[in-house]
Amino acid sequence: MSEKLNLIGLNVKKSGELAEELNSLLANYHIFYQNLRGFHWNIRGKNFFELHLKFEELYTDALTKIDELAERILTLGNTPLHSFSDYLDHSDIKEATDISEDKKAVETVLKNLSVLIQKERKILSLSGDAEDEGTTSLMSDYIKEQEKTVWMLSSWLNEEK
Repeated sequence: MSEKLNLIGLNVKKSGELAEELNSLLANYHIFYQNLRGFHWNIRGKNFFELHLKFEELYTDALTKIDELAERILTLGNTPLHSFSDYLDHSDIKEATDISEDKKAVETVLKNLSVLIQKERKILSLSGDAEDEGTTSLMSDYIKEQEKTVWMLSSWLNEEK
């Protein structure tokens, strides 16, 4: 019995499993994005200008990734989550509220990035097994970029000690 393939030549079952994990990542990105918006709006103190710009850079990047993830889920033949209640239900990242202190905001961003990277590594493994080069490439790019961001934000925190 031959395996059932979708329109892009990938195993339907494996694509469905990937889409499920991508939807979890999508949900986490939405909460990450909203947290960054809150930090951008509410940051205070001597590092305001620097962090206000950094948070805008990060949330703009997250918004791009949200669109890419949703489109990848569709490309795999599945439906992306698209309600905020679904995002809250499927996200391991929690909403960050009332954070205006620089160190606490950066620590929260680092914690959120750690969740994203762990999920991306899991998807990377699954996409390799499914021979899904499109998802593999996307995850590799995200991980490489975010590892550098983690290093830079960690360096910023260490400088503040």
